[in-house]
Amino acid sequence: MPRSRLAWAYLIGVVLIWALGEWVGERTVYTLLLAYTPPLVWLLPAPLVLAWCLWRRRRLGPALLGALLAAWGAGLFHWNFQRGGDLRVLTYNVRSGTQTTPERLAGAINAADADLVLLQEANFARPEFHAQLVSLLPGYSVTRAAEVTTLSRLPLQDVQRYDLPLNRREVLLTRVSWQGEPLNVVNAHLGTVMLSSLLSGDLERVRHTRNARAAQVQVLLDLAARAQGPLLLGGDLNTPPRGQVYRQLRAAYGPDAHGRAGRGPGWTFPSLKLRIDHQMSRELRAVRTRVLPDAGSDHLPLLVEYR
Repeated sequence: MPRSRLAWAYLIGVVLIWALGEWVGERTVYTLLLAYTPPLVWLLPAPLVLAWCLWRRRRLGPALLGALLAAWGAGLFHWNFQRGGDLRVLTYNVRSGTQTTPERLAGAINAADADLVLLQEANFARPEFHAQLVSLLPGYSVTRAAEVTTLSRLPLQDVQRYDLPLNRREVLLTRVSWQGEPLNVVNAHLGTVMLSSLLSGDLERVRHTRNARAAQVQVLLDLAARAQGPLLLGGDLNTPPRGQVYRQLRAAYGPDAHGRAGRGPGWTFPSLKLRIDHQMSRELRAVRTRVLPDAGSDHLPLLVEYR
């Protein structure tokens, strides 16, 4: 059976897209696109390539390998052994409460039974939303910084706030006591690189938002360098699980919880089939990671159990 140039082109294309997005990523505008492209897109040509090979009686090997690599890159084969943990942490971008109610959101948080809850976009559109939500969550202490909020059932030791450059957001560092030791918890919402500006040819805006994001990431890296003892980063990081920024954060804060203890693709931003909400930890071990059902947002809640 003769070889198929189309099948080989597809295989090489998948490898190049993965490699450029993973290792170059945010360094250039165009490879930035590859880093942020939903990996499920890599799979879209596979049925057509496979059908063409069958129709023309070409070898299927390269096409099958390309499809398997694309499915692996999309996280469809991701599987880890899971067990219960002693510390439960919930991360959730609640979109200013515009798609939910205090009762529904509180119900989702209570059902998660989390010791720590890290909310982003918690600058609720309705002034009374925050007070109503807190009244429905007895047992939690509440700390806030700009549009992020951390709720804790663990004893609170200290709270610090840090500006994120070139936007109106702040990072919230909460120090709590867990198992008799201090645990540093960083709640962050990083800015988005405005890739949509490429459609209008506004490369300058793309570069500006990319550079702003790099400055924001540096704040998180500096926090990690100064922190002593167990450290946990959680939030809407607007970062797919590949590329330069993701590697920097993982090197500073420790393994990605989903990578260590998740199953499946773990999409927390379902409309684009992306995983951009993360938890990373140092001196904690994630043992179970789950994306929970929608509770009224464009994101999905991410629940991680640690030991």
